[in-house]
Amino acid sequence: MSDGNTTLEEYVIKKLEKRTSKYAVLREVWVSAREGGLKLVDPDPPITLVSYVFRLDYTLWFWVSVILVVLTLGFVYVTEYLPILTPVRYVLGSIYVLFLPGYSLVEALYPREGDLTPLERVALSIGLSLAVTPLIGLILNYTPWGIRLPAIITSTTILIITMLTTSLHRKYNVLKQTTTSKNMLRKETSRKKI
Repeated sequence: MSDGNTTLEEYVIKKLEKRTSKYAVLREVWVSAREGGLKLVDPDPPITLVSYVFRLDYTLWFWVSVILVVLTLGFVYVTEYLPILTPVRYVLGSIYVLFLPGYSLVEALYPREGDLTPLERVALSIGLSLAVTPLIGLILNYTPWGIRLPAIITSTTILIITMLTTSLHRKYNVLKQTTTSKNMLRKETSRKKI
C-alpha cells in the first residue's frame, strides 16, 4: 500500500499471489489492520448524520439495541395473553435490565472504537447496568408512579434510547472529525507534491 490508494481487495489479491492459503492472508490483513500497520479507510464515508444513521456498517450496534428494546417491550405485554412465551420474555428481560442500560451508557461515554477493548465494554456494560437499574427504581420509589412494571419499563426505555441517541451522535462526531482531519492531511500532502 505504498501509494495510499490501493483498495482492500487489490491488497488481498497481491498477498494471495505470494501465498496459497486464503485464511492466512486474511488473518495477516486483519492482524496488520488491528495493530495499526495497515490503515483501512472508507472511500465514501457518510457526510450527514442521517446518512450515518442508515449505514449499517457504522450503526448496526444502534439498530440491534433498538430492536432488542422493542422486542422486549413487545414480549412483556404479549406474555400476558400468551404465557407460553414467558421464557423468551425472561431472556430478553435479562438482556434489557442487565446489559442494555450500561451498554448504552458505555457507548455514550466512550464513542471511539479504540477507547476500550470489547471485553472491557461488556464488563463495564454489565457493571453499569447493575448500578443504574437500581437507581431508576430508587428514583421511581419517590414518584407518584412508584415501583410498578409500566413505570420501570418506561423509565428504563427512556434512559436506554436517550443514551443510544447520544452515543450515536457522539460516534458520528468522531467519524466526522477523523474524516475531516484525514482530508485536510491529504490536501496538505498533495500541495507539497506540487
